Amino acid sequence: MVLHTNIPSVPAPKSAESSSEETQQREEEDPNLLPAGNLSSSFEEFTPACTDESAGESYRFQCSRPGQYQCRETALVFHMKDGGQVLYRILPWSRSQLSPHHKKPAGPLFDLRCVKEGSMCQLHLPHCEIRSTGGCRFLSVAHVNDDGIEFIRPQKITETHVVIDVTGFSCYGNVKDEASPSVPIRALVLPFYKPPQDPDTEHIINVLLLPHNVSVKDVVRSRKTLDRDETYVQTPAHCKLQPQQVYSLTTSPGGDSVEVQPTEAEFFEDSYNNYLETFQLIYEMKMKHIRLSLKDSSSNGVWERRVCVSSSEVKASPGSARLNLPPQEQLLEVWSSLVERISESNLLKLLDKLLERRVINYDELETAKEKTNRGERTRCVVDTVSKKGRDASSEMIEILNDLDPFLCGDLALI
Repeated sequence: MVLHTNIPSVPAPKSAESSSEETQQREEEDPNLLPAGNLSSSFEEFTPACTDESAGESYRFQCSRPGQYQCRETALVFHMKDGGQVLYRILPWSRSQLSPHHKKPAGPLFDLRCVKEGSMCQLHLPHCEIRSTGGCRFLSVAHVNDDGIEFIRPQKITETHVVIDVTGFSCYGNVKDEASPSVPIRALVLPFYKPPQDPDTEHIINVLLLPHNVSVKDVVRSRKTLDRDETYVQTPAHCKLQPQQVYSLTTSPGGDSVEVQPTEAEFFEDSYNNYLETFQLIYEMKMKHIRLSLKDSSSNGVWERRVCVSSSEVKASPGSARLNLPPQEQLLEVWSSLVERISESNLLKLLDKLLERRVINYDELETAKEKTNRGERTRCVVDTVSKKGRDASSEMIEILNDLDPFLCGDLALI
């Protein structure tokens, strides 16, 4: 598909400074653009039918009635006002289209087609911003078709998605102002293990730092085109990273037994076209597990996991099946372990943070605190939040990862 950028309907490019000022002004004029409450979700999740093509995987979704449906592979949400079929795939961005408008990618570019015209009324595109940092203010949606590109103002932005009305179909993707401030975003640390071809060759682990809203399945497919012997190691991947920040990766065991290259690397928030490794680990001795620790320039740990690297076990790492579950089901799966292992101090901090972010209200906070012991309080908060749906549960998991990353890593709670 040939994409053009010179269409009359698009305003002339403005300076990055004026673009940023306009975005801030828009935020002040429209306080409902970023609703703080209403985290509950009525999305019905589905696994799409997939077709593996040479140009990339294509997805197909068929529904028979109106509703809001979320794709497990891409996190896209389709608001259908009638039954119909949606065909979609991920395409590479053209930076030359975005640069004249002082925009950069803030999510994958999705090519969508609706077989029955008018059956979809809204599209929810996943984002990786953290609302409390203000990064959502600089988001918009690029609509790309054969005539060129236009930028759509969101109807609203939730904790996890940018929501737009749709009337026609072609390509849609989140973009962000180039002049937007550098703030932390939700991110993923994805390890890929390459076993040796024979006992005398080296083991390799490639580690990717990517924005949280990439499609992991698309990353795995793309990596397979580079090296068919490489295997994705499913491990809790969630963390928060600062764009343009320099990070280092350390290992245990370490020292001379494992070589990490480069010693430091920068995190890029707009890595949606090329899924190349950020770090590479090389070692000769046989190991079943290795502990990886990602640190920022101040040597503060931002992510640490024990990773299975045994070629016989790498496909079945503990808790890996939980990676693809919706957040509310993740919470319910670890219910009993969380009751036993969360500390009293972290439970109280969790309740305060949930109230602060409006995931729970004051009455729900008091109900939880009135329970006679830590176990009952934990059961109460998990039950309350999981019933509120995906967004509320995702918020609780994010808070738990901040409070106790090692417990969440052990429980595969991401």
